[in-house]
Amino acid sequence: MKIYTKTGDDGSTMLFGGGRVSKAHLRIETYGTTDELNAHVGLLRDHLTDTEHRAFLHDVQNMLFVVGANLATNPEKTKAVPPPIAETDITATRTRN
Repeated sequence: MKIYTKTGDDGSTMLFGGGRVSKAHLRIETYGTTDELNAHVGLLRDHLTDTEHRAFLHDVQNMLFVVGANLATNPEKTKAVPPPIAETDITATRTRN
């Protein structure tokens, strides 16, 4: 099955909300790396049995999705507003028992 976007491959990709950037743009590399990290966190979470640790990693994954959404969204477009990143998202910690 082939999927066509009818935009051709000029080496650019569209951001959420509109606008195009180079596929080599730091923004694209960054949200790709964030997505990879999220996949690894999910794999780790699936192998844990401790429910408290699993819940914490689930929260981390949700925060990484928000980071990815912000990176994938064109900041110049006002109609597309990703969820905000709160300071508590950045400073969230889990203390060891």
